[in-house]
Amino acid sequence: MDEIHRFESFDGQSIAWRTLGTGRPTLMIHGFLADGPSNWIAPGLAAAVAALGRQVILPDLRGHGASAAPEDLAFWKPDTLAMDQAALIAHLGFSDYDLVGYSLGARTAVRMMVRGARPGRAVLGGMGDSGIMQAGARAAMFEDGIRHGEAAADPRSGRVIQAMMAARGLKPGALLGVLASFAATTEDDLRGLPTPTLVVSGDRDQDNGSAEALAALLPAGEVRIVSGDHLSAVSDPGLAAALTGYLSAPDRP
Repeated sequence: MDEIHRFESFDGQSIAWRTLGTGRPTLMIHGFLADGPSNWIAPGLAAAVAALGRQVILPDLRGHGASAAPEDLAFWKPDTLAMDQAALIAHLGFSDYDLVGYSLGARTAVRMMVRGARPGRAVLGGMGDSGIMQAGARAAMFEDGIRHGEAAADPRSGRVIQAMMAARGLKPGALLGVLASFAATTEDDLRGLPTPTLVVSGDRDQDNGSAEALAALLPAGEVRIVSGDHLSAVSDPGLAAALTGYLSAPDRP
């Protein structure tokens, strides 16, 4: 489990991932300012999914964890994160897999599907309609905190962002690149996604809009609300139950 694998993505940048378990491939993509271990391993979510008889793949997004963190914006084209994960799937040779994302990971999963990825099922955690379609205000808040810390318009957010960056050794320039690579997603894009998808969010998490509204836009969308805010929901037993229950449920006719 501790072994880190690497490959060269579409533009030569190194992307790292870990694996856990054996069985049906399930790609689990972490959130902004996090990594595979902190988002999925520490709260026990990766182990819970692996226990279903699945091979869990835990990438570190570009700019995070053990993956490359270029600060040159030339390496941050629109949809870079989605293209990295599509390249990882191709590298691993997966044609039938499931896709799970939390926060930025959920946004990345949506962008992958908009670009043509067709997982068997998807789970989008910690994300609502505005976080998918109108990330500008949220991205601007993060940019302000990355650049200015306690001097940001929201000093508390600035302190939290700076503390998370320091704890994980994250590069400001690379994180600004992540934000610069965001691509727009429209309602029509979402309505065109056929993948059965669970949207799951904490009852005190309005950071990225309405989970219910996002699920309603998806042709095969469902929603579950668990306890917690954007950061604490990943540790709530309800999120693990929703995730594993959805992934293990029989296919509907």
